Amino acid sequence: MSLIALSFTIIFVMVTMLISVWQKLDLEKDIAIGTVRSAVQLLLVGYVLQFIFNSDHPVLIIAIVGFMIIVASINAGKRGKGLRWISLYIAAAITVTELLMMGLLLGLGIVEPTPQYIIPLSGMTIGNAMVVSGLFLNQMKREVESSKGEIESLLALGATPRRAFQDVLKRSVKSSMIPTIDGMKTVGLVQLPGMMTGMIIAGADPVDAVRYQILIVFAFTSSAAITSILLSLMTYRQWFTSDMRLRSL
Repeated sequence: MSLIALSFTIIFVMVTMLISVWQKLDLEKDIAIGTVRSAVQLLLVGYVLQFIFNSDHPVLIIAIVGFMIIVASINAGKRGKGLRWISLYIAAAITVTELLMMGLLLGLGIVEPTPQYIIPLSGMTIGNAMVVSGLFLNQMKREVESSKGEIESLLALGATPRRAFQDVLKRSVKSSMIPTIDGMKTVGLVQLPGMMTGMIIAGADPVDAVRYQILIVFAFTSSAAITSILLSLMTYRQWFTSDMRLRSL
């Protein structure tokens, strides 16, 4: 795609902004900022990846993956405002998930240990874990608010924080995984996923593209489950005070 052709895609943004003005949605500023940021960020990432791919140095690969985890943790941590050190807990959960996923993929020889494979797959895994973390924290807030009386009653009867929170944690974990599970059920029928589409556009055999996409779908499902479960185990005590009372965020 030429730069001239790429520049014409700004029409899509302009149409969106015009609709916002027409419907008085007051989203023009956010759309403009998002457009500029996304373009600049993607261009910078493109040059950074080009440099890393050419150098093929393990330290640079670890650095870029670590940067992804930090950004994802900070962004998802905003959903848990009021919880102490929540971004660190999210970072720990995402890091464990990333190590498990890439350890299996590389250890079993499913993908080659090169930046071209490690960085894109890590980015998709971390991004999915970030979304799951945000969904989990959002659902936890709603569950705690709606089940406050039940939780406090269980605590008053002598239940441990874990026991009082058990049902809340289960519902939150299930809710955070719904988009991933729904995506598994409809992949290839409702949409052609990004990796598969990109490979086909780049000229790869559709069957080979499907094989890689199956790998991604399975990895996403596993990473979603691991992230949400780890996060629930590590953070449930954050909802209680030192004397085992339910905190008010």
